[in-house]
Amino acid sequence: MRHTLTMKNSNTKILQVIFLTIFLDMLGIGILIPIIPLLVLKTSIFCIIPASWSMSQALVMGGWLMATYTLFQFICAPILGQYSDKFGRRPVLIFSILGTAISYLIFAYAIYCKNIPLMFLARSIDGATGGNISVAHAVIGDISIPAKRARNFGIVGMALGSGFILGPFVGGKLSDPMMVGWFTSYTPFIFASLLCFLNVLLILWFLPETLVVNTISVDLARPFNNIFRAFNDKELRNIIPAMFLFNAGFTFFTTFWGVILASKFFYNQSQIGNFFAYFGVMVVLAQGVIVRRLSGKIADYKVLRISIIATGFCILTYYFISFDHVSYIYFIPPIMAIAIALTKAFSTALLTRITKVEIRGEVMGINSSSNALSGTIPALIAGYLASGHIMYPVLIGGMCTILGGLFFIYKFIPNRFCGVMELE
Repeated sequence: MRHTLTMKNSNTKILQVIFLTIFLDMLGIGILIPIIPLLVLKTSIFCIIPASWSMSQALVMGGWLMATYTLFQFICAPILGQYSDKFGRRPVLIFSILGTAISYLIFAYAIYCKNIPLMFLARSIDGATGGNISVAHAVIGDISIPAKRARNFGIVGMALGSGFILGPFVGGKLSDPMMVGWFTSYTPFIFASLLCFLNVLLILWFLPETLVVNTISVDLARPFNNIFRAFNDKELRNIIPAMFLFNAGFTFFTTFWGVILASKFFYNQSQIGNFFAYFGVMVVLAQGVIVRRLSGKIADYKVLRISIIATGFCILTYYFISFDHVSYIYFIPPIMAIAIALTKAFSTALLTRITKVEIRGEVMGINSSSNALSGTIPALIAGYLASGHIMYPVLIGGMCTILGGLFFIYKFIPNRFCGVMELE
């Protein structure tokens, strides 16, 4: 009995540390959201685009810049996942977050110098070391019993949402010289870097190693093999392609939504930050209330059949909002946040449920590869779409997400993966 209580208390502590770790990480990412769109918008005071470039060229470059991060994450995240299976979750988390901290400092200097190649270098470093979320998911998978798996991933989702509540809000204010005279476009990146260093200290002090079974070999060709496995493995090919389309559609939407807020609705960085903070509040409420209540009560695949398509319809709704009805953009996030929160938590829970513990980090790496590729390709295409019409990425994003939901409904056969039990 005492041993059980000790393990329970230990797992609770680990969950708390992972929550704070992801919160600080997402806070750092959220801080950047209001700033990056304004760097490529030629009417913005923060614009770093050469005067000789057209707006279309600026948007295409913005797409490439955003795709650089996910491209390098696609290549490196699966390798980091394997290393977390071999050497442990803790050292890989530390390495990953340190890389992010350094990349933010380089990006801040690049903005200061208006050096576009240096910006691409910074995003490359961040992507190459950006496996912290997938490793954090592996930690949750290590310590979660089946009945509480989706609930624990919902807690992770709360950390993600909490970071997005404060992050964009703080980023908008840290870049506003009206708040403090020396605040400017690169101030949030310096602050985000400091948060990453704090995150590393948190892991060093409080996070124990959760890996019990170690694997031996590391395959450097894994990123490309992962895509093959994701679309061909009998256990993954009916889940990951659907999530690929879901994430691709969401990427189409998010890549230029900040630019749309600035160019179509004339939002400044503080207003952009306020919108994303509001969206983050909705995500946290969804994770804290809806996901926790449904976890262990409704089969994960049943939730996903509805939540993926619901997300797509929410994205499509944004396409039809005109400048005269800008207030309507605030009506969609409560529904969209619930759909996204359910999809994120229950899809990850489903993946961990159908995989063995000794390869869980590897499978999370496969999932990260798919997510990264689904972020890379749409970001590249979105730049060209936006250069034709700023709202085209939103239209394509909604359609792509709905297609992912239809794929999941058609391809995922519960009995094949879940046996006779819908819930573990």
